[in-house]
Amino acid sequence: MNLSPIGLASDHAGYELKEFVKQYLESKGIPFTDYGTHSTDSCDYPEFAHALANGIKAGEVSRGIAICGSGEGISMTLNKHQHIRAALVWTAEIAGLTRQHNDANVLVMPGRFVTTQEAEEIMEKFLTTDFEGGRHIARVEKIPVKV
Repeated sequence: MNLSPIGLASDHAGYELKEFVKQYLESKGIPFTDYGTHSTDSCDYPEFAHALANGIKAGEVSRGIAICGSGEGISMTLNKHQHIRAALVWTAEIAGLTRQHNDANVLVMPGRFVTTQEAEEIMEKFLTTDFEGGRHIARVEKIPVKV
């Protein structure tokens, strides 16, 4: 398993699952940086998504895990950054495919819709699956908007 630092981000609806994610990463010896939020107080997910994306761009962390209630809002925000490929995932199989075929660098989970057991299986698959390369390279290279 890749032991480079993982960045974490959530809003209030994803906070409890993010705390579980931190325990999981600690148990695996994987370092992480928590970009917030740091409580269940109502907050706006974009500020934490942008912090995570900027942390990846700056090389502070190699990949990320982000969580909000549905996973949609934080995923949309992360994917505004050209260097981010955030994938909204709710099963381990999808986690594997998004790494293999899309070289996703941020795992997004819907905090209100996955259990901690499902989250553990999803993270395990995401963190241990490599990008296949090959025919997928050209596709991934076409994702960023060229201006």
